[in-house]
Amino acid sequence: MNILEKISSVSSRSQSAAKTAAAPGKTPKPKGGFQFEFGPSRKDILNFTNQLAVMLRAGISLQDALESVGSQMEKQKFRAIVMDLKQQIEAGKSFSQALGSHPEVFNNLYINMVAAAEISGSMSSMLQRLAEYLDQEAETRGQVISAMVYPIIIGVMAVTCVTFLLTFVLPRFLLVFEGKEHLLPTPTKLIMALSSGIRGYWFIIFPALGGLMWGFWYLTRKTQAGKQWWDRTKLRIPLLKTLCRSLYITRSMHTMGVLTNAGVPILDTISITAQITGNSLYEQMWKGVFEEVREGKKIASSLGRYTLMPGNVVQMIQSGEESGTLGDVLDDISQFYARELRTVIKTVTSMIEPLMIVVMGVLVGFIAMSIILPIFKMSSVVTSG
Repeated sequence: MNILEKISSVSSRSQSAAKTAAAPGKTPKPKGGFQFEFGPSRKDILNFTNQLAVMLRAGISLQDALESVGSQMEKQKFRAIVMDLKQQIEAGKSFSQALGSHPEVFNNLYINMVAAAEISGSMSSMLQRLAEYLDQEAETRGQVISAMVYPIIIGVMAVTCVTFLLTFVLPRFLLVFEGKEHLLPTPTKLIMALSSGIRGYWFIIFPALGGLMWGFWYLTRKTQAGKQWWDRTKLRIPLLKTLCRSLYITRSMHTMGVLTNAGVPILDTISITAQITGNSLYEQMWKGVFEEVREGKKIASSLGRYTLMPGNVVQMIQSGEESGTLGDVLDDISQFYARELRTVIKTVTSMIEPLMIVVMGVLVGFIAMSIILPIFKMSSVVTSG
């Protein structure tokens, strides 16, 4: 049975397997009272894959390895899933078919690599390669998140500081100028209007801001048009576009390299790559490449029609296709862009840090100037009088 037949059988049996997993007596119950927990995280799946690879390499059978790993898990939901995998394998299903009954935990990349390992008989080494892939993806994701944490913290501090000045500090100073509003300079009048607006309509302003944030999230995550607009915008913002472009190319090349070296058919490889890019524009590009490759064209010639992929990457892929070393070339490209991504993250972080400090300083300085200016103006009026 080839990989495509395995995957089709996985999808045809997924509903019956899910019912079996939910049957009474199959899911371990919590030991204590009421417990709430999230499903398995990326780190949980990485640890599961690593432990399973080590046990299989030591000569332990797959069923015993699953039982051993599952019994040591703290999360009840993930333990139930692992035990269900063991029961399905004992019932005669393959490991990839059992994994396919839990698509919310194991994605198509995971299932396809396991299916390829079942055909080649290299399950332990394939799981180790899969663990390395998951580890690198987690590292890349962590780098991007860490690059965004600092600007968010500075932004929150700036908003909090300005709101505190406008609602608590500024009103006390403005009591001094009561009855002399006609003498106040324009910046002070603007700040006074803003302060009174926030204090008088905070119950409308803050819910409105929360609604705008939720609306932006819903638009860019839940609607196709909004998602495409945001994905296109990310590739146009000066600092963000370089980071995002390196991230998408690294993720695409790394995934293709791992799947190609694992022996997964090229059409399945391209299809899975389209699903994990994280950007709708790159997803459409890979879907277009998929259709052209299915018609008999080369990957490089198909990619050459798109501007999302750099010309040097297309040329290297072409040389890999001609020399029969596509998997190695894809690995080299992913490693190069992974290094570039780290450099870009450091550059963006180093540029955002002073920029945010300057913006915060300008806001606070403007408020301070608005308080000091009328004092100087009134003192000059008194002196001249």
